[in-house]
Amino acid sequence: MRFTLVPEYKFDSFNEATAEFLLSIGVRGVLLDIDNTLEPYEHPTPGEHVIAWLDSLRAVGIKTAIVSNNNKARLDRFNKDIGMPGIAKAGKPFARSLRRAMRDIETVKENTIFIGDQILTDVWAAHNAGIRAILVPPINDRRDPLTRFKRVLERPIQRKYDRIHREEKQ
Repeated sequence: MRFTLVPEYKFDSFNEATAEFLLSIGVRGVLLDIDNTLEPYEHPTPGEHVIAWLDSLRAVGIKTAIVSNNNKARLDRFNKDIGMPGIAKAGKPFARSLRRAMRDIETVKENTIFIGDQILTDVWAAHNAGIRAILVPPINDRRDPLTRFKRVLERPIQRKYDRIHREEKQ
């Protein structure tokens, strides 16, 4: 895989990556960010929509794991009822934790994908690990200065994705 910050796929929500779609592109494992990807920071546990989507993946044999830069307490609280393998303080965009998560769910880079809301952590980490990425918009974008700055840096990459996929449809 050639290094790029442009994701392979972009959806309006994580649950648009249906089990059928994931199987159609050869995915057997999904690595997931939590905050602003599955739920807003303020939601300590997964909602029914998250649980239903995870159940739909499990039903067809797709394995899942959480890879979060947040702390262990946040991951444990979120994961309490769903019991997925999970890695906190993952150090994204570095790939080490993603590779560990793939080992935990027994998948390989060719059949694993990462879903997250940030290009400079999630997409970059996926590509560093040699896997594909699905980018979703943040559920509730934080407005602290660092996040605002990162979102500005991400805009040209988002436009490049849109341009590439617009040209493919023509």
